[in-house]
Amino acid sequence: MSGDRGADVCIVGGGFTGLWTAYYLKRALPELDVVVLEREFAGFGASGRNGGWLYAGFNWSREAMVRSHGREAVIELQRAMQTTVDEVIEVCARERIDADIVKHGVLRVARNEAQARRQREHVAYERSWDLATKDLLELDSQGLAERVRIDKAIGGTWNPYGARVQPAQLVRGLADAVERLGVPIYEDTAVREIAPGVARSDRGSVRASYVLSCLEGFTAGIRGHRRKWLPLNSAMVVTEPLTEAAWEQIGWEGVELIGDYAHAYIYAQRTSDGRIALGGRGVPYRYGSRIDHDGHTQRRTIAQLTRTLRDMFPAATATPIEHAWCGVLAVPRDWSPVAALDHDTGLGLAGGYVGNGVATANLAGRTLRDLVLGETTALSGLSWVGRTARSWEPEPLRWIGAHTVYALYRAADRREARGLSRTSRLAKLADRLAGRSAQPESPARHSSITT
Repeated sequence: MSGDRGADVCIVGGGFTGLWTAYYLKRALPELDVVVLEREFAGFGASGRNGGWLYAGFNWSREAMVRSHGREAVIELQRAMQTTVDEVIEVCARERIDADIVKHGVLRVARNEAQARRQREHVAYERSWDLATKDLLELDSQGLAERVRIDKAIGGTWNPYGARVQPAQLVRGLADAVERLGVPIYEDTAVREIAPGVARSDRGSVRASYVLSCLEGFTAGIRGHRRKWLPLNSAMVVTEPLTEAAWEQIGWEGVELIGDYAHAYIYAQRTSDGRIALGGRGVPYRYGSRIDHDGHTQRRTIAQLTRTLRDMFPAATATPIEHAWCGVLAVPRDWSPVAALDHDTGLGLAGGYVGNGVATANLAGRTLRDLVLGETTALSGLSWVGRTARSWEPEPLRWIGAHTVYALYRAADRREARGLSRTSRLAKLADRLAGRSAQPESPARHSSITT
């Protein structure tokens, strides 16, 4: 973009949230003038650099939502997330986006007694909601080994609401689809300020009836928003292709997504070209809400994730790590996402997915479409719409708090790995310090980076 221009809707951010919003707005109302502004290139951030989990997880406190909206509202939102997985798959088929999608569900494994106890609590909790009683399967060690052989695994769970994707292919394919609909994506355009009716960038201003902030982990870069959401970092390592002999030892022919019941959790997938991609927390937070440098990952983070990968999959020990990257995701102070629009100011936003963004961003895009068009729909009435959370603490409290919390989680995992049969009190202390949900093994306790 060069110079000022006008539009009906200006979307700031060319990741999944912004692109899905543009896609659904133009399909609903082709004559609408929609523009997308992106600081780097479409899919530059965590939308193109994540674990490839297209998953129905939603980071929230169900109990808090029951208190504010009632039990049925919780069930409606979770069901909306479950159908979102299929919605993304259907769009990919319609738009001919090849993103290596395989919907074979999600496995979560327990590798010690404390994790197995949390697994049982998780199953009981999920079934108490009647959301997935018949879909959530418990697996003993033998049942798990029939799907995938993970060292030290003593059991696990499986649910069908997840699909493997290649995130970079998905976001670039979506960007192409948006441009085919007639939406210009102005890349290399850094927005510095968002105000009612205008987005101001280093290449000019866009004046629009609606200005939507879809920046997720990059929100802190907008003037006045540094403390709105905490940019949390997550990293990935990817092996070279494994040999046939290694895959025979591991199994994993169903290519399910794999997570675990640790506090400093991992998330993994078997890629279409026979690699293992595994992610987790490295340096969780950089002082002053700074973000990574073009996805560069620190050596100690690569080493830590490599040890975890080889500990889980000994057959991959001789396979070198070929790629590593990191992405930044947004965490609201109450750890719950939001989609919102103020019709008086024309300002809207969506984000705060806490790592479940590949699917949630699609739901957000459809929700923002309905809000912008002023339509009262099932989506615009969902309980996450319009909610607010207080700002994060100023520095150095943010940095101290984030690093203390994750140090406690890692210490809790070490104690449990040494034989503690219950959840470590250190993890419970970390939950309280972070302000996270205390509900038994809720989705909020085990989100993955899928932004």
